[in-house]
Amino acid sequence: MDDLLWQPGPCLARLEAGDKRYVELFRRGTLSLELYAPRGRDPQSPHAQDELYIVQQGHGKFRRAGEVCEFAAGDVLFVPAGVEHRFEDFSADLCVWVVFYGVPGGEVPGASA
Repeated sequence: MDDLLWQPGPCLARLEAGDKRYVELFRRGTLSLELYAPRGRDPQSPHAQDELYIVQQGHGKFRRAGEVCEFAAGDVLFVPAGVEHRFEDFSADLCVWVVFYGVPGGEVPGASA
């Protein structure tokens, strides 16, 4: 796939063709871009890097540690490295962009580059 432009339609087709929940689209250094489309339930476990979820389509609830919030298309969710999280009570069409970045264990809040 071209590393200049990613569109949800063709990327989602790659997911459906392989019967997967996610597909990695791009990697450069510590940055990884994925498309994630859980179906039925979200079996995630904590990740080693910080991550952002950008909701492309769908809606539901998102649990991060002891917090729960409602989300919809256009929302952005942040999860620090190592923190339990998952999508709950989500619509069947849920599709999110996932951006993993930084060092294992997460970046230090307040530190500058």
